[in-house]
Amino acid sequence: MLSKRLIPCLDVRDGLLTKGVKFQENLDLGDPVAAARRYYEDGADEIVFYDITASAEGRGIFLNVVERVAEAIFIPFSVGGGLSSVPQMRDVLLAGAEKISLNSAAVRDPSLISRGAEAFGSQAVVLGLDAKRVQKTPEIPSGYEVVINGGRLPVGRDALAWAVEAEKLGAGEICLNSIDADGTRDGYELTITRLVAENVRIPVIASGGAGGPEHLREALDQGKASAVLVASIVHFNQHSIRSLKQYLHDRGLPVRQI
Repeated sequence: MLSKRLIPCLDVRDGLLTKGVKFQENLDLGDPVAAARRYYEDGADEIVFYDITASAEGRGIFLNVVERVAEAIFIPFSVGGGLSSVPQMRDVLLAGAEKISLNSAAVRDPSLISRGAEAFGSQAVVLGLDAKRVQKTPEIPSGYEVVINGGRLPVGRDALAWAVEAEKLGAGEICLNSIDADGTRDGYELTITRLVAENVRIPVIASGGAGGPEHLREALDQGKASAVLVASIVHFNQHSIRSLKQYLHDRGLPVRQI
């Protein structure tokens, strides 16, 4: 069985690490480079970096921050936020990232996924999918709607259908974030996580809502996720990466230990 991955998420705004609840009321937490290095040394399997206002502000990612993080860590590094062209993806990869995460721009232009996969390989293309729970309708049969622009704009598209389409277009991985659970520390949204994981063949990363080690276990076990994103519980020193991985290991989940 493949090892389950534990991935700290660095949301960056104006060059600073930040964290909010349901994409609002953000609190700035300091230097993302120092945080990335700390998590790398503590045993993180990967690092995810999101420039969370790039899409809404219509600008590119702060490449200088990407370069500094890449110089500080020696594990896979995924970067997203405002990427809307193959040249922009190339710039991020040349700055030191191993993967690029496409979200809002891919919803607007799904061919961006296939063009990125053709240029750099599917393993380098991650679909960032922000989903919000809604009433089931014929247009949204799963009961989860895709939202873009940092959780600000619902687009009337079914989250499960979009995940399946993205895999066909060439995405190599899906990072599935629940807007309802994000930052709440009440646990991951297991229903949509499992629904997507059971309907695609590529890895699914559960994101949004981790408040304790038991939530990670639930997402990896009940939610069928291949990996879990963590933010608040490590940013605020509630748990270390090492202690979370030890908890998962003690409960029989395969994780890489250092």
